[in-house]
Amino acid sequence: MPSSLRRVAVATAALLSANSVVEAASPYSINSVDAIKKSAKTIAYDLVSYYHGNETGQTPGILPGPPPAGDYYWWEAGAMWGTLIDYWHLTGDDTYNNITMEAMLFQTGPNADYMPPNVTASLGNDDQGFWGMSAMLAAEVNFPNPPEDKPQWLALAQAVFNTQAEPSRHDATCNGGLRWQIPVLNNGYNYKNSIANGCFFNIGARLARYTENKTYAEWAESTWDWIEGVGFMDADFNIYDGAHVETNCTDINKAQFSYNSAVWLLGAAFMWNHTEDARWQARTESLLNRTIEFFFPDGIAYEVACESHMSCTTDMLSYKGYLHRWMATTAQIAPWTHDRIMAVLQTSTQAAINQCTGGDDGRTCGFQWSSGAFGGSVGAGQTMNVLGAVSSLLIDETHGPLTNLTGGTSAGDPDAGSSSQDNPTEFAPLTTGDRVGAGFLTAFVLAGITGLFVFMSFGQ
Repeated sequence: MPSSLRRVAVATAALLSANSVVEAASPYSINSVDAIKKSAKTIAYDLVSYYHGNETGQTPGILPGPPPAGDYYWWEAGAMWGTLIDYWHLTGDDTYNNITMEAMLFQTGPNADYMPPNVTASLGNDDQGFWGMSAMLAAEVNFPNPPEDKPQWLALAQAVFNTQAEPSRHDATCNGGLRWQIPVLNNGYNYKNSIANGCFFNIGARLARYTENKTYAEWAESTWDWIEGVGFMDADFNIYDGAHVETNCTDINKAQFSYNSAVWLLGAAFMWNHTEDARWQARTESLLNRTIEFFFPDGIAYEVACESHMSCTTDMLSYKGYLHRWMATTAQIAPWTHDRIMAVLQTSTQAAINQCTGGDDGRTCGFQWSSGAFGGSVGAGQTMNVLGAVSSLLIDETHGPLTNLTGGTSAGDPDAGSSSQDNPTEFAPLTTGDRVGAGFLTAFVLAGITGLFVFMSFGQ
């Protein structure tokens, strides 16, 4: 038994003893590699049951929605495909690879940049960013490449980054940074937040490592400097939701969500892995300390902003899965964090499967892991959370994220996304081999800002 799995038995022994009745009723186990794979397989099946895009007359790639047509906004489907890419990478089960590839390619949009026209009315930088992060993951784990006449994973991630690096996405309000929404008339266009900028930072850090292009790293550095400067990340590494441009981002909404901490943590870990700079090690360590302290009371993932009164939106009900997945990858690429992260994730995952006792089949997973019992809250996000948690325990059984130099096979396009803008930016030549299709931040003031105030950023 690998050392990480030996630690599972030690870390969860007390929990198993204290919850023996609940554990006996659970159909899932994480006590061995085979048990984890078996549990993950069943949970993956249950997750995919929420998807109907591969059925006649349905739209490939999306979960039922957006409201009022269904519960789910476009971004959450992009997150689900990332979860299933990780599931394949960690378990070796390719059952869902075909629908994943079909979905990821169908939703690229006419410019292959994850801005399909049919979601424009609700398109945020974070929404586009989640699809971009799933494409980046596909490149990093050598998910089967698309046909040659289709957009490639690395190029798709570059397209998302390039469109978001365009000067038209940035302005002088709040000293820079991406707005939540992309179209000027969307509600939330007047809001800048941690998740939109966190996705951009995350993709930039990963592209820097994958391609060794210094311009991606420069963008990641400047985005980190911005979130600190604007006050969305404080000196104690709390990450707050966002603020409005009308106040120059001084009305900070101090709600904290686990996916914000996780997306910045993973990006920082990639920057350390890429640079081995002591600054990035310190940032990763500090973010990890605060993430565990705040979001894992008693060692179990807890969505602090909404879980106590179960006021969580559909979006929020999916955050724990990203928290587990991105922390597990952090443990892999920043090895000094490994033992601490895996001990927490193992305890949290045991609590997660303990409460998967709902439904007629007695295996349905809910949301409130720390309660020790199924609470009745069900959906794609709740199921995706548990799948992400369970499969992430296999992180030591497979290779880490690849790069162009370590076996990555996805084809890139440094100019991907350049046709997405009305006025593409002129690019200065770079000395490295893989140019970035975007310039540095250009500040300018946008007039005629419209839209309503929003008080939280949930993805939509």
